Amino acid sequence: MRTLVCCLEEPSAWELLQVVLPKLLPEDVFLQPMVFEGKQDLEKRLHHRIRHWQKPHSLFLVMRDQDAEECEIVKQRLVEKIEKTDKQPATIIRIACRELEAFYLGDLKAVEQGLKVKGLSRKQQSKKYRQPDSTQSPKQELRQLTNNRYQPISGSRAISPHLDLTGVNRSHSFGVLIEGIRRLTRDGPHI
Repeated sequence: MRTLVCCLEEPSAWELLQVVLPKLLPEDVFLQPMVFEGKQDLEKRLHHRIRHWQKPHSLFLVMRDQDAEECEIVKQRLVEKIEKTDKQPATIIRIACRELEAFYLGDLKAVEQGLKVKGLSRKQQSKKYRQPDSTQSPKQELRQLTNNRYQPISGSRAISPHLDLTGVNRSHSFGVLIEGIRRLTRDGPHI
């Protein structure tokens, strides 16, 4: 039995992954959340938590929002923290372009179904929602789009079961996350 440890900056990311990952993972992979109290806490404590992780056959998924930083810089900082653990565990690092909510903006049909807001899926073809990873504040956009029905934890819980995992999501970073998880559990590390 293998364990996929999900190192996340916030609880809403766990609400998403605990629904999506069982649809992707082989049966021999058990999920273990490691939810931090924001991105600073994740970056401060990640090295220590992985270094002292005792369970054998563990894989690690590290995921955080890009926010206003450069994606490559954020990822490199996280790679360095993992490399310093002396364990070199099988790990992938994924950065949600801007914010996790870009994943939801990439699949407005799922948002419509999960939050029961009629007519959202028709908006997917508009220029604004064709490339959700370029949205400056996906969380704010999602709140406006849903008339404040979207709240991070409950919204993630409601939308996640409806997300399409077959590649139709318009968020490129969501597609990279899904493919990275599939490769990690199939082939090993792909930072």
